[in-house]
Amino acid sequence: MPGPIQSIQRAAEVLKLLAHGGAHQLSVGEIARALDLAKPTVHGILRTLHEVGFVEQEVEGGKYRLGAALFQIGTSYLDGNELRAKALNWSDTLAMRAREAVRIGVMHGKHVLVVHHVFRPDNSRQTLDTGALLPWNATALGKALVAFGEWPDGDLQRFTRHTLNPEQLADSMNEVRDRDWAYDLHELVEGEASVAAPIRDRRGVVVGAVGISGPVERLCDSPDQPPRLELVSYVREAARSVSRELGGLSW
Repeated sequence: MPGPIQSIQRAAEVLKLLAHGGAHQLSVGEIARALDLAKPTVHGILRTLHEVGFVEQEVEGGKYRLGAALFQIGTSYLDGNELRAKALNWSDTLAMRAREAVRIGVMHGKHVLVVHHVFRPDNSRQTLDTGALLPWNATALGKALVAFGEWPDGDLQRFTRHTLNPEQLADSMNEVRDRDWAYDLHELVEGEASVAAPIRDRRGVVVGAVGISGPVERLCDSPDQPPRLELVSYVREAARSVSRELGGLSW
């Protein structure tokens, strides 16, 4: 059986780097250094990716970012996701009840892939997170997923002084399994909180999670307290409703 095609592997590495880069915009030199490739090689890969619309180049500065054609491919994948299809109405209802942004997530390697995002129902300026990858260890979505699955390999990144260390995280996982919902408090972004609950299919297997997120002052009664139980109940009801749509048992 023939081995992998090196040029395709390298192109995939470039796309992954652009997807995970801090500003999501990198120069030829930055990409070459990060992947330990020669600049002419990187330039050739980027030129080809640009021609098919997978990357775009800034007019000023010349840096590269992911292109619209790649987003369209990703959207096609998300449109075929059964969990997302079943959760559309319930996530809208949750957003209206909680008055906060709603996200549906699934595990994707070592991250949480946001397969659906409903904006907070107000007129504030917001950014669509569908397709975004979130760290599992510092989000309620991630904790709700990993608590009932396998702990991903690799080091745990710290984002704030409140991000849990491995020992604290292990204790948190036990609590999530006991109460069937998770939360984060200042762990990913200082001043923000989130709460999530697992979604199960007809086998009782956790296949996703639904959650809300927002400023601590809106979700919690005080900065060092978990999210309000009223909001927790809204999230759990949404998770149960989506689970029923997937054939899961009522509980």
